[in-house]
Amino acid sequence: MDVNQDRIRKDLFSKETIDPTEEIRKRVEFLKSYAIKTGTKGYVLGISGGQDSTLAAKLAQLAVTELREEEQDESYQFYAVRLPYGEQHDEDDAQLALSYIEADQVLTVNIKGAVEASVEAFQAATQSQLSTFLKGNTKARERMKVQFDLAAHYRALVIGTDHAAEAVTGFFTKFGDGACDVAPLFGLTKRQGKQLLETLAAPESLYTKVPTADLEDDKPGLPDEEALGISYEQIDDYLEGKEVDQEIAQKIESRYAMTEHKRQTPVTIYDHWWE
Repeated sequence: MDVNQDRIRKDLFSKETIDPTEEIRKRVEFLKSYAIKTGTKGYVLGISGGQDSTLAAKLAQLAVTELREEEQDESYQFYAVRLPYGEQHDEDDAQLALSYIEADQVLTVNIKGAVEASVEAFQAATQSQLSTFLKGNTKARERMKVQFDLAAHYRALVIGTDHAAEAVTGFFTKFGDGACDVAPLFGLTKRQGKQLLETLAAPESLYTKVPTADLEDDKPGLPDEEALGISYEQIDDYLEGKEVDQEIAQKIESRYAMTEHKRQTPVTIYDHWWE
């Protein structure tokens, strides 16, 4: 698969610069239009207390608030979901995010019991231990399963938090946090997401917090940048068309090629992107 900076930027719709106010309005209108078009009554999103879920949730809440008024329909709702695995070490951040978002509904589902049951079933079937890394993927998939159950129950859609800086590295769990109905942050770099939150008057600590997937039991709070071996500043520079060190560019392009399967629907005999 031949990849380069221009090709990747085109694929991921990344821009050199943005107007934050314009991007906010465009993405809110997108969420409103999609809800009407699909005949659904709102959105569901898991809230971690990090930048991405805070931003996506705020956009969703703005969208359903406007829909209620414009459509004269009180059934439009945004459901913010807490999905801790036991006790979350940064629960205070999640609660701060919820206070800022002012969600219509806040639900909590602790996924620990379901995850542990899955791990036990895997080990009984294989007579092998599930690695902490793969258990992290199980956590991500369990969280998404819960969100889809809630969305079906409330006749809503599941929001994803995928953006350009996450998509380019494939830094998400396939059919976990990578699964959703709608991705309102798509095309934004990490720093551009911060610009939107700043414009939306979010607490500064929520968009300056060190990003972490926080999925591995033996590495709680492991920073994304440490796991990736690349900083978000470097990734954002690349996606915004700036010149970056050749070694960094090669790392990004290698990860992009290696994780292309994550950005595709299930491959069929008629697909040729992988050749």
